[in-house]
Amino acid sequence: MADRATSDHPAVRAQLDRLAALSPGRDILGLERITALLARLGDPHRALPAVLHVAGTNGKGSTCAFLRAAIEAAGLKAHVYTSPHLVRFNERIRLAGALIVDDLLAALLAETLDAADGMEISFFEATTAAAFLAFARAPADACIVEVGLGGRLDATNVIESPLVCGIAALGHDHHAFLGDRIEQIAAEKAGIAKRGVSLVTLAYPRRLAETVGEAAAQAGARWLPRGGDWDATRRGGRLHYRDAKGALDLPLPRLPGRHQAVNAALAVAMLRHQDRLAIPATALGAAMAWTDWPARLQRLAPGPLRDRLPPDAELWLDGAHNPSAAREVARFVVKAARGKPLHIVCGLLSNKDAAGILAPFEGSGATLHAVPVPEHDHHGPAELAAVARRAGLQAERADDVATALAAIAAERESPLPFVLIMGSLYLAGEVLRANDQVPA
Repeated sequence: MADRATSDHPAVRAQLDRLAALSPGRDILGLERITALLARLGDPHRALPAVLHVAGTNGKGSTCAFLRAAIEAAGLKAHVYTSPHLVRFNERIRLAGALIVDDLLAALLAETLDAADGMEISFFEATTAAAFLAFARAPADACIVEVGLGGRLDATNVIESPLVCGIAALGHDHHAFLGDRIEQIAAEKAGIAKRGVSLVTLAYPRRLAETVGEAAAQAGARWLPRGGDWDATRRGGRLHYRDAKGALDLPLPRLPGRHQAVNAALAVAMLRHQDRLAIPATALGAAMAWTDWPARLQRLAPGPLRDRLPPDAELWLDGAHNPSAAREVARFVVKAARGKPLHIVCGLLSNKDAAGILAPFEGSGATLHAVPVPEHDHHGPAELAAVARRAGLQAERADDVATALAAIAAERESPLPFVLIMGSLYLAGEVLRANDQVPA
């Protein structure tokens, strides 16, 4: 499902509208178009600072956030390219620590779209080119690049000589582009492997590990899976990491959820298996507390949406939109909500596996409030509620998130409820905007 974006800044909005008219309105994979566009722009991707390239089904954005926090804790500057954005398009491009400003963004998009005249360029290809143009012109020590979709044919894979590559958790998603079999998905993600470059990954089941290992070998990359050249475990409230350089005793991440310790460990391993950025152990430890990644088990602060619930009720937000991500969220939420009424406000895009996403909540006693995802093709609330009932949940429909929260508050439950808003990242963005919590 293709990206969309708007902006409150007139010049940025004009370029985003121009991009929407130019692009085919769908995701397309392949390196031919982005390569041609970058050539017209002077090949900025060949003038980037040291690139850390991160793929994966889940956790790649969090891994990028840990990388950024560690690099900045070491006193260095990093550019960051991630997707999708939640509220403002600017979130996708971070220049040496700060989100790109509107005037520069508008100028870069205009330059990119001028260069793309006569070409059929997707939204993601054009924005990737604009990001690389920005990164090539601004000084920094490193460049953290998140894969958009897949890896092998993703627009970011034009990067020829990254400093290090990493792959986070693998799971089912984007079947229309990556295939129905998990081995196909693994092969596509491992397509970021490059000759002579370390490919640092998590530990995967045997079939997936064989697929990733074969892709690394064919590319001439050095494959470094967790449990081999490096490993990490949670023990005694700490993250214990080890590799050939020695052992580290680190704090657990501030970000909630056991899976975030895994993402943090992957980031540590990537930084420890490169030799151009000096990242001391103190910076790695600081990153555990500094890292922030909105809409990933984020407890919402007081605001227009949050205030629809009683003051002491808990309201959390997560963009889990595939079964493997939902399992991690369910593990955290069911434990955290123990003894409290659990409510899930959920909206999902139409191309997502609703049954698989709701299955981990079976037996939780939760009530699901199905809502639409504004301005996107989505599972209808009635349909989503029916799927929830088949998963053993109570379910009802609501016109929007605010209405769902008002209905939950009206029940006057005791103890106070634990509420999770989850599903599409587009929905998460609407929630953050409505609660006056725009990512900075």
